[in-house]
Amino acid sequence: MKLLRFGERGAEKPGMLDNDGAIRDLSGVIPDLAGDALAPASLSRLAMLDLEELPVVEGDPRLGAPIAGTGKFICIGLNYADHAAESGMDVPPEPVIFMKATSAMCGPNDPIIIPRGSEKTDWEVELAVIIGKPAKYVTEDDAMDYVAGFAVTNDVSERSFQAERAGQWTKGKSCDNFGQIGPWLVTPDEIDDPQDLGMWLKVNDETMQNGSSRTMVYGVSFLVHYLSQFMTLHPGDVISTGTPPGVGLGMKPPRYLKAGDTVELGIDGLGRQRQDVVADT
Repeated sequence: MKLLRFGERGAEKPGMLDNDGAIRDLSGVIPDLAGDALAPASLSRLAMLDLEELPVVEGDPRLGAPIAGTGKFICIGLNYADHAAESGMDVPPEPVIFMKATSAMCGPNDPIIIPRGSEKTDWEVELAVIIGKPAKYVTEDDAMDYVAGFAVTNDVSERSFQAERAGQWTKGKSCDNFGQIGPWLVTPDEIDDPQDLGMWLKVNDETMQNGSSRTMVYGVSFLVHYLSQFMTLHPGDVISTGTPPGVGLGMKPPRYLKAGDTVELGIDGLGRQRQDVVADT
């Protein structure tokens, strides 16, 4: 299934993409794509629905983040060997964990907002893992049982805020609209292997990132297992699993986003995003 949320920001409704690419309204079935609606039993019920009986959403509505009620937006740093190399850093002996504020979350095509004082706003296409039921001390073998689905995310980063202001990664990752997610939550049954997905990103139609989740150091199952040893993961929590090479920081000389740029990105089977870059006012 490809699950989504549509409508104005703060008033999104749940939906599902049908086989013809039309949005079907799920608001008469579930209140939102949050909490228990992401549990395995709920997803099984949604999979049994006759989509022809659900209302078609007309027009081209805005898409929001495909989940609501996210309590934690957990990011994994330096999780691609080739990205670590371009950053001039060693592959870490354990996953590097940092948080992105949930207030950074937004829809897949919402603009990237360059914050005041920023000179180094960067892009990062990433595979997002969305948790479907509480996970605590889970084994790596069982980890996928706790995954509701996958999505594309752009882990937008302000490198000066991140690395040059006392090393606080979170403050370089959490500005408004620094976490585009979607267009859909794609359930695991549609993804043959999350460790074999092509990933790409373009700025102004120029390809910057062209990688694969094959080069991920710590895979999805391990990350769910690993994180659950330190904190309980709850339905709607997002794990952004790292980015392949090609970020602006790694270019020689470095290249960063400016107002007027356009960013497009996508992952095989998970859809694509498009964002206009604007300056904060």
